[in-house]
Parts: sequence; C-alpha cells; structure tokens
Amino acid sequence: MNIDPRPLYTRAGDQIAALVETVRPEQLAGPTPCAEFDVRTLLSHIAGGTRRIAVVGAGGDGMAVRPFLDGVEDDRWSAAYDEVRTEARKSWADDARLDALVTVPWGEAPGRIALSGYVMEAVTHTWDLSESLGRPLALDPELAEFALGIARRVLPDERRDDEELPFDSAVPAPEGADAYGRLAAYLGRRPLS
Repeated sequence: MNIDPRPLYTRAGDQIAALVETVRPEQLAGPTPCAEFDVRTLLSHIAGGTRRIAVVGAGGDGMAVRPFLDGVEDDRWSAAYDEVRTEARKSWADDARLDALVTVPWGEAPGRIALSGYVMEAVTHTWDLSESLGRPLALDPELAEFALGIARRVLPDERRDDEELPFDSAVPAPEGADAYGRLAAYLGRRPLS
C-alpha cells in the first residue's frame, strides 16, 4: 500500500468537525452505536484518538497518550477538536513520516499504514456520531469506501472473537446500505433505530 492517506485524513477531520458543530448540549448524554459511550464520551474518544495520532506523527510515543480528551467543557467540543486536528495535520506534514516506522495500538507499522488505520477509525466514529445525532449532514461516501477497504484488509475475518479488538463481529448490512452502512455493519455496528 503506497497511498498518501493525509488528504483523506484531513477530509475525515473536516467532516467530523462539521458534525461536532451540530452537537447540541442536550445531545451529549445521548446514546451512540458504541454501547459503552454516550455522545460526550464519543467526542472525547474522537478528540483523544486524534491527539494520539498527532503525537505519533510528530515522532512521539502515541501509546503514552490516553485515547480520550478529558476536561473539555460541554460548549468547547468544537474548539477542542479543531485544536487536535490542526495538531495532527501539522505533525504529519513531513513526507518522511509516511515511511517512518511508528507504534500504534495494533503494532508497529509504516506511518502511511498507521495513518490509514486512523482514517478508518475516524470515519467509523463519524458514522457513530452521525447516527447519534440523527444524521444531520450528508457524509462523504469516498471516505467510507476507503475505510471499508482498510477494514477488510486489516480485519479480514467476519467473526472477531478477540476481546482486544475494538470491533465486533460483522453483522449483515441493511438492504440498500450506503458505504457508511456497509462499513458499520462490517465492524459489527448497528444503527440506533
């Protein structure tokens, strides 16, 4: 895989930022397709994961970064996410980072592979957030197709019994599902309604 995932990661971040801007305070305690997360916790995880990959891109130890951003006031999620995504974009600006070996939760990989995995994570959590908020915006299908391709490559088994994996076994996609629906189903997620 010799793709430069940075433009896709930037687009995924832009899409998340647009969704985060739609979050109303009364939605923060609402459910998400990630049963263990409410919307507030999902936002914390999205921002924390972005901070982690920013540290990795800068050559730091991403595993030392908790994948949650704590202490964000309810009316500051948009600003907090903007800060970490700007940090991530800057940390991956050097082309040499794409071929540097980095350590991420699933092991050691070239930067381009690691960042591609974070595109998959960002796009998956975009679907989670969109579902939680009642699908307020149209989502970029190309991002979901890329993320689904990565998911099929790194998680080829449809049955996932490893408790360390953050994804459940695949479930059937609803008939006529778009790319996000197929991605969500492949990763074991179900719509809230």
